[in-house]
Amino acid sequence: METARIATRDDAERCGELCREALNGLHEVRGGALFTRRESGLLAKALLRPGGLDRLLADDRRRVLVGAVDEIVVGLAAGRIDDVGETTLGVVDACYVEPGARCVGVGRVLLDDLVAWFEASGCRGVDVTALPGDRATKNFLEAAGFKARLLTLHRPLP
Repeated sequence: METARIATRDDAERCGELCREALNGLHEVRGGALFTRRESGLLAKALLRPGGLDRLLADDRRRVLVGAVDEIVVGLAAGRIDDVGETTLGVVDACYVEPGARCVGVGRVLLDDLVAWFEASGCRGVDVTALPGDRATKNFLEAAGFKARLLTLHRPLP
């Protein structure tokens, strides 16, 4: 059975492993290398450092989840609440499931849990990023009710 729960200190090593796997996979996708340095760098650094997960869990505007199949942790999701003017916005910083455990519902359980937390926290919407060419992620997010609201275009310089 697929489940999601708030990560605990005991999950720190596994969260670090999943973070490394996710980062390695991002380098293979167009825009992934810059994304890992700019958009996901702080989260990755926290998850990969001793005590980093504890600091994330202590922040009441952040949530780190682990997803499991039959109690074996195979996925990770992280989100935060950002102030946007007079309202708040939920931001999914990460949602990763090991390739061998995909397509069984773990990612959806993780994403749904974060969205429910954002809604309960009074957020007016939720943003999540998909990299160009990552059709599987785009399809997954669209199936969960997400629609593009912004396209960021990039031009590398010599």
